[in-house]
Amino acid sequence: MEESIKKSAKSLWQAIPFIAGILLLIGIINSLLNKNFYQKVFGHGILIDSFIGALIGSISGGSPVNSYILGGEFLKQGVSLTAVTSFLISWVTVGFVQVLIEGRFLGMRFAIWRNILSFIMAIFASLIIVFILRFV
Repeated sequence: MEESIKKSAKSLWQAIPFIAGILLLIGIINSLLNKNFYQKVFGHGILIDSFIGALIGSISGGSPVNSYILGGEFLKQGVSLTAVTSFLISWVTVGFVQVLIEGRFLGMRFAIWRNILSFIMAIFASLIIVFILRFV
């Protein structure tokens, strides 16, 4: 038990610089962007918002810890839950930037198909999740 607590504390300690960096980056981006930016990019309907969220998450992929912080900030800016959900899912599961490295180790055909299917599933999963949450 003590060993798992120590490992968890060490992991949290190692994550703090990344979390702080993301929060600083969000602050900088929010100060540079027009307050209506998120409303211009999003707010075009459930399907389009989900697609845009998945696209942004796919391009900018990262770790799950950081995605929750970004997702919370998007929600505060008025971005729809569908867009944020597809962003979160694709942020972690799709990696268009890393596809060449993944292709080298796992095969290019596999890497491309995995990313395409993960992108599509991020959109469908976000729609299903938001649909279910409306009834809960």
